[in-house]
Amino acid sequence: MTTKPTVLVTGGAGYIGSHAVLALRDAGYGVVVIDNLVTGFDWAVPADVPLVRGDIADQTLVEATLRDHAITAIMHFAGSVVVPESVENPLKYYHNNSAKTRDLIDSAVRVGVPHFIFSSTAATYGTPDVEKVREDTPQRPINPYGMSKLMTEYMLRDVAAAHPLNFCALRYFNVAGADPQGRTGQSTAGATHLIKVAVEAALGKRAGVGIFGTDFDTPDGTGVRDYIHVSDLAAAHVLALEALIADPARSHLLNCGYGRGFSVLEVLDAVDRITNRTIERTLLPRRAGDPAALISDNSAILATLPWQPRHADLDLIVSHALAWERSLDERQGA
Repeated sequence: MTTKPTVLVTGGAGYIGSHAVLALRDAGYGVVVIDNLVTGFDWAVPADVPLVRGDIADQTLVEATLRDHAITAIMHFAGSVVVPESVENPLKYYHNNSAKTRDLIDSAVRVGVPHFIFSSTAATYGTPDVEKVREDTPQRPINPYGMSKLMTEYMLRDVAAAHPLNFCALRYFNVAGADPQGRTGQSTAGATHLIKVAVEAALGKRAGVGIFGTDFDTPDGTGVRDYIHVSDLAAAHVLALEALIADPARSHLLNCGYGRGFSVLEVLDAVDRITNRTIERTLLPRRAGDPAALISDNSAILATLPWQPRHADLDLIVSHALAWERSLDERQGA
């Protein structure tokens, strides 16, 4: 029986990282998590998965972890993710997302870890000139969050050219939903993801939902995004890892989305429809750093990986997010 390698998941106690941990375990991989638990939750890590509490910039800790567990790949999710905050506090984002990732990559090279999967973002494209962005669409970030992630893509490209390491940078579009089995979900208090905010409002945890901008050049004036179910995204990470292992000489840059956009109003209508309630909506000015529309051309990932999305349905994404939100009430004794 062939034993699959062990993967270090940074930020594995967070939203997307915890789903990746489950996907790796379900696929038979060994998993170790490192997380500083600033925004993550220790209970989001399965009991049989080692959780190293610490920072990815602590190279002594990281390198000991890589060696002790014979890590052969890193999935890197740790970082800061709130676009408006990045505009207000850019140095935080260049520190957490760029400088600390530099240290993590350095540790990988020093220990000899050959594969690296990076949690990148469609925010690296900025405001594209095309309806659907491809991987070769010019990357012109309009906020420090996007720029901090693009800097990491550049670092990985250069390191892969100089060292025996290959990588896959997965450029996420708007991640939403929760594990269909109810094992994990978006749990961060004060999260800014629209679907998370909307289901909180539908359950009375928020007074309503603010709509930031109603004058975009979109069909209904509100921002349009490509929403991808977090479990489909986690599955893409496992397939990306397998592609890196199969061809160590090749790296990949791939969009992760469904190629279909929904406006803010369409998302809120879906939540209203599923909950049979009406969310209070407040019209507000645009936020700094928000493009009008961001939709993926996902033909490259479909051609490169045997990826077959299983949850590409807005109502299903909302339903899973809603179920998780209700389970959080039970978990917290509400």
